Amino acid sequence: MTTKEDNILTDEMANPSPAKSLGDPGITPLSPTHIQQNDTDQVPSGMAFVVVVAIDFGTTSSGYAYAFTKEPECIHTMRRWEGGDPGVSNQKTPTTILLTPDRKFHSFGYAARDFYHDLDPSESKHWLYLEKFKMKLHTTANLSINTDLQAANGKRVKALDIFAYALAFFKEQALKELSDQTGGEFDNNDVRWVITVPAIWKMPAKQFMREAAYKSGLVSRDNPEQLVIALEPEAASIYCRKLRLHQMVDLSIQTTQNDFSPTDNLGSTMTQANKEHVRRNRQSRTFLVENVVGELWSELEEGDRYVVVDCGGGTVDLTVHQIRLPEGHLKELYKASGGPYGSLGIDYEFEKLLCQIFGQDFIDQFKIKRPAAWVDLMIAFESRKRAAAPGRANPLNINLPFSFIDYYKKFRGHSVEHALRKSNVDFVKWSSQGMLRMSPDAMNSLFKPTIDHIIQHLNELFEKPEVSDIKFLFLVGGFAESALLQQAVQNMLEGRSRIIIPHDVGLTILKGAVLFGLDPSIIKVRRSPLTYGVGVLNRFVEGKHPPEKLLVKDGTRWCTDVFDTFIAADQSVALGEMVKRSYTPAKPSQQVIVIHVYCTEKESVGFISESGVKKCGSLRLDVSGTESAAPRREIQTLMQFGDTEIRAMAVDVSTGRTVKASIDFLSH
Repeated sequence: MTTKEDNILTDEMANPSPAKSLGDPGITPLSPTHIQQNDTDQVPSGMAFVVVVAIDFGTTSSGYAYAFTKEPECIHTMRRWEGGDPGVSNQKTPTTILLTPDRKFHSFGYAARDFYHDLDPSESKHWLYLEKFKMKLHTTANLSINTDLQAANGKRVKALDIFAYALAFFKEQALKELSDQTGGEFDNNDVRWVITVPAIWKMPAKQFMREAAYKSGLVSRDNPEQLVIALEPEAASIYCRKLRLHQMVDLSIQTTQNDFSPTDNLGSTMTQANKEHVRRNRQSRTFLVENVVGELWSELEEGDRYVVVDCGGGTVDLTVHQIRLPEGHLKELYKASGGPYGSLGIDYEFEKLLCQIFGQDFIDQFKIKRPAAWVDLMIAFESRKRAAAPGRANPLNINLPFSFIDYYKKFRGHSVEHALRKSNVDFVKWSSQGMLRMSPDAMNSLFKPTIDHIIQHLNELFEKPEVSDIKFLFLVGGFAESALLQQAVQNMLEGRSRIIIPHDVGLTILKGAVLFGLDPSIIKVRRSPLTYGVGVLNRFVEGKHPPEKLLVKDGTRWCTDVFDTFIAADQSVALGEMVKRSYTPAKPSQQVIVIHVYCTEKESVGFISESGVKKCGSLRLDVSGTESAAPRREIQTLMQFGDTEIRAMAVDVSTGRTVKASIDFLSH
């Protein structure tokens, strides 16, 4: 433990950088401690919700589901949406949004797509159509409130507005449905909202979602507890614990067969009664969840480990959980990992193939000049993508929109057919019905880079000592329906774990998110994805500290830039566990203390100036109104890292008054 004098916090905003001007040493951390809270402190008291509504805001498709707190075992998935695609059965709606030429919200989902599609090309170029925009939050390195997105017509819009419009749309849909169900105007204050995000998302992206929720009116800033951020694979994990045997397929018992789409293949092992049960379930939209744990779970014993692989449109997320009995609480064994290896990767490969055949210059022009036709082409590809399977013999035909054929002829002066003959791509042919005919090998090669990434990641994960003896691997998310992916995972595991795929695999996260909203304390221990800390001054020790970090003030020798670690990467943190630090304002009159928070992927770090360490946020303590006669004000700060978001609280020790504390990860 360090004493008060040994450890002084340096911060540009608390007072000017100590290396430059040494007026006052600034804010002093007192001895750091970790405190563990009792489980009873978890649930914010006084919040009584009537219903939990979860929104699964996906990269490619989105939806909501809900459960009343009085009947937690009944999960209702949203009403059937208008629209739909041939060859794609979907309970969710595409994550597409359309704004009018004056940037007002027009429609979402199938409605947005169909309306945009029916616009005349001369008109459609003024409308703003966006799809697959969620990935921007993952791929933007310095995400901020002002990050923008590009619509199909090339115009730019603020990402925050788009996310807020989408959440407002879901709020309206869900409240309408709840009002119809309860026969009266349903009050938003009675709803606890849950929004799902990938576990590999960094804090700025999670905070961005929360900001969008405030902007959309989903919840107000004064009542942050009304919104819970759920991690997608965690939600899936919670739901998988409840599975009955007729609600899943065990791939280790049964292999994917030729000429079967995975859903037929699921059907082939089901009895007639089960099929009827699933059919009824699909129509009723109400899922009964086992009140106790499911049958699969009864095979798990204390300490058993399993992996959830959540394969979505944009990202693939891997989570390793261990079961703690008797309540069946979950403990995370290894920090969430994964990457941008969702099924979108296959769309990019298809686009690359088109560029190879027709030329990048043409495809770029076509996307801007005929954006609706491009959307059409990608929809046609989507349904064929879902028909890809190992061992398939017959080719896959993809409809080329008439305007593609027409525009190509104008652009190049020769036909699409000519381009195909001329190109060196021999496994894509032209069929007389105006279609691209792809051999099964050609389709499989589009999947290969994405599936290879996933398998490589799984291999690396399974080599970690924490990830030995895995009993089950749950494959969830929309991409988990792919027979090619299923086969690749089976080949990689070679029988080491049982592979389980829930029915309605695309809804697994949605249903789990509802269960999480009903009881967010179900996951008791998580692993920190990054190392977090602040920069402090320590007493300079000859031989231990580098000479260039020496700073002499009033005859005392200090070492600058020391990284004071709050929590280390992959360190396990219990729910409600707090990191405690105390800070003193530099001047008695100071109103606000701002402390920079640094983070790194390294598990141990000595100085904030090391490579790989970056400034990632700021801790803001509003100390106005807490002035007291005490000669030295001490502000005690508590930071909570065991939840899906990082939180801060603070108190003025001399007066016992609460100090407004917030951690901001977005403005950096």
